[in-house]
Amino acid sequence: MSLDVDQEILEDFLVEAGEILELLSEQLVELEQRPEDRDLLNAIFRGFHTVKGGAGFLQLDAMVDCCHKAENLFDLLRNGELSVSANLMDVVLQALDSVNLMFEQVRSGQEPEPAPADLMQRLVVITEGGAEADEPEAATAPAPAPEPVAESSKPNPNTPNDEFDQLLGDLVSDNKETLASSEAGQRADDDLITEDEFDALLDELHGAGKGPGALDHPEKSAQVSSDEITDDEFEALLDDLQSKGQGAFAALGSADTAAKPEATKLESVAPPAKVAPTEPPKAVEPPVVSKSPTAEPSARGTMPAQQKAVQESNVRVDTALLDKIMNMVGELVLVRNRLVRLGGTREDEEMSKALGTLDMVTADLQTSVMKTRMQPVKKVFGRFPRLIRDLSRSLKKEIRLELRGEDTDLDKNLVEALADPLIHLVRNSVDHGIEAPDVREKNGKPREGSVLLSAEQEGDHILLIIRDDGAGMDPEKLRRLAVERGMLDTESAARLTDQECFNLIFHAGFSTKTEISDVSGRGVGMDVVKTKITQLNGTLAIDSILGQGTQIAIQVPLTLAIMPTLMVTLESQAFALPLVNVNEIYNIDLTKTNIVDGQQVIIVRDQALPLFHLKRWMVKGCEHEPLPDQGHVVIVSVGTTRVGFVVDQLVGQEEVVIKPLGSILHGTQGLSGATITGDGRIALIIDIPNLLKRYAS
Repeated sequence: MSLDVDQEILEDFLVEAGEILELLSEQLVELEQRPEDRDLLNAIFRGFHTVKGGAGFLQLDAMVDCCHKAENLFDLLRNGELSVSANLMDVVLQALDSVNLMFEQVRSGQEPEPAPADLMQRLVVITEGGAEADEPEAATAPAPAPEPVAESSKPNPNTPNDEFDQLLGDLVSDNKETLASSEAGQRADDDLITEDEFDALLDELHGAGKGPGALDHPEKSAQVSSDEITDDEFEALLDDLQSKGQGAFAALGSADTAAKPEATKLESVAPPAKVAPTEPPKAVEPPVVSKSPTAEPSARGTMPAQQKAVQESNVRVDTALLDKIMNMVGELVLVRNRLVRLGGTREDEEMSKALGTLDMVTADLQTSVMKTRMQPVKKVFGRFPRLIRDLSRSLKKEIRLELRGEDTDLDKNLVEALADPLIHLVRNSVDHGIEAPDVREKNGKPREGSVLLSAEQEGDHILLIIRDDGAGMDPEKLRRLAVERGMLDTESAARLTDQECFNLIFHAGFSTKTEISDVSGRGVGMDVVKTKITQLNGTLAIDSILGQGTQIAIQVPLTLAIMPTLMVTLESQAFALPLVNVNEIYNIDLTKTNIVDGQQVIIVRDQALPLFHLKRWMVKGCEHEPLPDQGHVVIVSVGTTRVGFVVDQLVGQEEVVIKPLGSILHGTQGLSGATITGDGRIALIIDIPNLLKRYAS
């Protein structure tokens, strides 16, 4: 059944609740490590409470019910009636999974399905079991005696506005010495101010029968002291007090007014007034005022406006609009490139200055627009504490996860695309790499294994590292498995270097596991990782030391929209080679090549590299073009494979904006897109991995 709700409100809910649910996953895993952290307990409670409130507003009853039961459980944890345990956290994490599932259903426009009945029952049993011992006593015992102010902010599970009360309690604690010296201060924990106390307040401020409105409406002056004050009169009273600097929090707002007897008296009666149900919003304003002790009381009305301005400094923008802006900036970059090239052919000083300014401003604009699409890699890393926690329990291993560089920014599309490959790699590190605690102990290692996940920016690329201190990989075992599975013959396997042996794990169907589990062992995953990273114009390198651990390094560009390339020409046609794949360039004598296994090769630093005449693949009619005697050779790499491409001419390095191929050319092997060069020509961008797969395999 589809949802029938206001779309604008739904969008706001999806944004806010999505962020909260992501954070809850991390906080719950942290809580298991720090069960006594009350701030963390309160934060988790507020998270479930906020999601429940938003879901209730949209009448998403299934989500409300699940969040409510989780909220009740954390209320007991906050009050010390329950303690954190692994089994309890299993249930809570299952509840979070159910809420996440409902959230995805709401995101897709469907009515959320209720959480499993057994899960809801377990939440109820835990909650009722934890409060069972206190319920009979609570039914007969008198109201508890007032506690010190510092403890009075302890949330009450039966109070719907417990967070609001806690905030007010914090305000009162700042002036607890003054409160203790007055009768009204002793009533700080009472729920409401009495009529007599309120009348006494008016008389103390203005004299008997001389409160605000008494002169204008003498017929009502007697009513003030005998009947309930009306809303309008209460508003008038507050406005009048604040305009004279005599509000309940005037002593907090100004050092001058604090010295007045009236201000001291008002301070003592502030706590009863703070809980008046008619004006709860005004009670949350004093924290803002108290941060500026030199501010005048009359500035009271301006502070919330400033706070609101800060809150509204961030604007939510549709990613489609960002993509459109990025596309237009890309067009501007192309025009900039062309103008710079045209200006370089003319000796006009003024034109050169103008083009220099345009070049600088366009580069800054391009950088700024790229940053609007950036997200911290924490968006991906945030899901790994939960993943490690679940894997540790299912595999009965002790594992510590270390995260570094979570604030590193990269393109939003890359953040989403990297999630699955990183999950595969981390799961493999835990399952294949980290040994069982007993095995580690026998080998002289600590029982707890370590997995490091780090990110850092290197120039225009991001370097991601996944490292474990596990058993490492045995090159000899990998060679033997490759022969047993028919991937290589014995002689070829023997010629493999250790590095090439490690790369065997990225072949489809290759697995070092002898038993298939729900974690790994099916021979899929690592080949998918390599394919995905290659599609992102990234590179992947693996290194391992037997008995010490394994490290996998992934390098991906900061953004997929703009790519640094090496421009070359083949028969006057421009082509762009992604710079991430280019290692070096040679101008060599092509008459001194060799033939190995039927393949033409060149020797570079005592290593034989396959040599291909790129024109034969990319230009029609040149399929049998002979090699020139002298030529430019571009050495490119894909993973650990290195080859040489012969090109007609080198143009130079250029940043290009990637344009997708039209529907007719879409899917052409060896081409990933097109761009416009600085001289206005169309250049095709070569997809080197697919090109080699198509022609060189």
